[in-house]
Amino acid sequence: MEIPDKHDMIMALGRSAEELHQHIEIHRKLLASMLGKQVDEKDLEAPFGLCPLRTREARLREAIQEAIEVLDESRKAFKSKRLELLRKKLTMILVDSR
Repeated sequence: MEIPDKHDMIMALGRSAEELHQHIEIHRKLLASMLGKQVDEKDLEAPFGLCPLRTREARLREAIQEAIEVLDESRKAFKSKRLELLRKKLTMILVDSR
């Protein structure tokens, strides 16, 4: 397993902090709405359509799907049992996550 360098860790922490900030803002708007305060309706639509966790999950699913496709395409060129098992494992993970 590759150890991330300092720059990678700082970037990951920055993304994580940004996601936390977005979640806090979503909760603030939802609470304001529930308490009857005026909140712009478009502000309430964005959290559900663009939730950081949902977009991250979608990106992960896309990456797994791409890995499966590459493994499937290279299956004839590389007769590797380990690659076949990895492809099947990724496929099962993708199926189970839906």
